[in-house]
Amino acid sequence: MKMIKNSFNMSLMSRSSNESFARATVAAFATQLDPTIEEISDIKTAVSEAVTNCIVHAYDNTLGKIYISAEILDNNTIKIKIRDKGKGIENVEKAMEPLFTTVGGERAGLGFAVMMSFMDSVKVRSALGKGTSIIMTKKISRRYSVNG
Repeated sequence: MKMIKNSFNMSLMSRSSNESFARATVAAFATQLDPTIEEISDIKTAVSEAVTNCIVHAYDNTLGKIYISAEILDNNTIKIKIRDKGKGIENVEKAMEPLFTTVGGERAGLGFAVMMSFMDSVKVRSALGKGTSIIMTKKISRRYSVNG
């Protein structure tokens, strides 16, 4: 069983102005693992996509809360959970297909594909009328040992 070495929880309103705050907060938390610039960029991009999905899809042009938590595990892994209590996803498997979108317009339908390409694992759970939860993990490669 993986031991949690550190964790945080926060919630914020589903405003587009909060997306960069969420991305920066999770990235700052991840720095304790001494990630490479590329690894921190991957985390920021995945968090940005997950939060944007909540803002665009979960609450149908109304405001709701986005809940973000992260854990540092003892195997140099960060586990990030982003969830909402919005309308949910009717077909998660279909929603995770590249180019699938329910809103059209400027949206390319690549959110989940981007998350999956930058993180080691992405799990999505959703229930109609109850919301969606995205759990992403990424193992950070240590450049040098913390213990000397």
